[in-house]
Amino acid sequence: MAKNVVVGLISSVLAVILCVGAIITLVHSTKNARYDVPSSIHTTSKVRMTRNSLCATALHKESCELMLSKLAPKRSSKADPGLEASCVESSQSEIFKKFIDVKISELEKAVKLSADVANGTVGDRTAAAKADCRKLLTGALQYARAAYAHARDKDLKGLTAEADEIQHMLTASMTYMYTCVDSFEDTNLNAEMDSILSNATVMGSNALGVINSISSSAAKTKSLRPTSMKLMVYDADQQGYPTWLSSGERKLLQEDSPKPDAVVAKDGSGQFKTINNAIEAVPANHTGRYVIYVKAGEYDEIVKVPRGTNNVFMYGDGANKSIVNGKLSNVETQVTTRLTATFTVEGQNFTAKDIGFKNSAGAVNHQAVALRISGDFGAFFKCSFDGFQDTLYTHTGRQFFRECNVSGTIDFIFGNSAVVFQNCIITCNRPLDNQQNTITAHGRTDPNMKTGVVLQNCKIVADKALEADKAKIPSYLGRPWKMYSRAVVMESSIDDYIHPDGWFPWNGDFALKTLYFAEYGNTGPGSNTTGRVKWPTFHVITKADATQFTAGPFINANTWLASTGVPNYLGFKA
Repeated sequence: MAKNVVVGLISSVLAVILCVGAIITLVHSTKNARYDVPSSIHTTSKVRMTRNSLCATALHKESCELMLSKLAPKRSSKADPGLEASCVESSQSEIFKKFIDVKISELEKAVKLSADVANGTVGDRTAAAKADCRKLLTGALQYARAAYAHARDKDLKGLTAEADEIQHMLTASMTYMYTCVDSFEDTNLNAEMDSILSNATVMGSNALGVINSISSSAAKTKSLRPTSMKLMVYDADQQGYPTWLSSGERKLLQEDSPKPDAVVAKDGSGQFKTINNAIEAVPANHTGRYVIYVKAGEYDEIVKVPRGTNNVFMYGDGANKSIVNGKLSNVETQVTTRLTATFTVEGQNFTAKDIGFKNSAGAVNHQAVALRISGDFGAFFKCSFDGFQDTLYTHTGRQFFRECNVSGTIDFIFGNSAVVFQNCIITCNRPLDNQQNTITAHGRTDPNMKTGVVLQNCKIVADKALEADKAKIPSYLGRPWKMYSRAVVMESSIDDYIHPDGWFPWNGDFALKTLYFAEYGNTGPGSNTTGRVKWPTFHVITKADATQFTAGPFINANTWLASTGVPNYLGFKA
């Protein structure tokens, strides 16, 4: 008996040594080796780890498996299968970190190469695109490094627990990269920039695929938590606020005039005359919510809440009284689309109530953004967003809009966020005579991105000018901006001006086999799905399928939305 115990102890120690040795080997053997693995490389290597491949969901599966084959510990013919499985489990987190590390290295190379793009060319548009791209790639690196820092000290269990956050960080990094390429769209240099970013794009995509496989594998082994079904219940008080909100957070939303830290007033009756000055004055070390009150008036300024300025709560005297107005556009100014935004949010945990955001450039000036949000955990309550083409740019991150009014013409809710619009009024304005309306244009570029746009319990209507001409100007729920575009319209009222097809192609058959468009439980004369497009990627889904697109699971609302104080329901409407 004692002999067996000693043998067992020795075996366990050897197993630990082997696992540690494997991890050290894979990290050090790749320290100076970078895998410039284009998607065109073919390999027959099929590396399986604990019954399923870490590259199972990767978009660039072959390059993912090729890199994995260079990182994975080699199996000994005499190894105990059970001990080896344990070893492989412990090394998965290190392998994932190496995928991010290589992505960062490739992105750093791309940043250096991009400095030479457009050298010798002339034109304000090209110069603007290059300057914008430089900022975007800096942001892409910041998000990639944040993802690595988030994963750095995690074992497999810790990595699994943080998988959702890491996925959104990697998604943000990739979105910034694609936005950089899009900056050059009108300059004929986007193909060159796309080529420069190719390796970094593939590696970022592979990292997303690996963390998705790790997360999915863990989810399959977990039993359903008894409390999880509570997320599907709308539990509200008489004012429509969730009963789980703290009294302090509820008070902040319910009060017409909560006590502000800063007051903005055009007439000089506050500490600041401009919103920008109030934002610039937010203390770097401020804890908790920083409250800015914007008094009634039209503020003609281009506003930015920069990255690092977090936890700002901004409220006004009403969406029709406290208005931020700009008129930058792609036509009249030499800036990229994202920089036409009247109001930009890059800080995290931004909340706005009773404010109007407007771009008054008009339909004739094409792309003109009223608000762009790139910050995570943004929430808007009783706000308005008015424009024509590209009104609301939900660029990246997770956002929630409640009881808001959004108006526009072409692609007027667009971007690559995971975003839910709940109890909102979505209004199509009259476009130019040769145009059509498309409400959504989602920008998901990878199937492993947990992004999409959801319209839930909204009213989809036409303005008076369009209503008069609805017979000759078609309007659609959306079209696919990027290859894996995802949009869901559920429990909403749809007026009859929406074309029976429902959805509109982007260009020929682009993305028609890879997008995901869906409808569930809609009402109104425009909700009949019998005449909808016959694409295999359009779906009339069941309640069970629609559950994943409710606010609780889709934007992880149960983990952050309570802190905003914005009323909501995490599942289906009552």
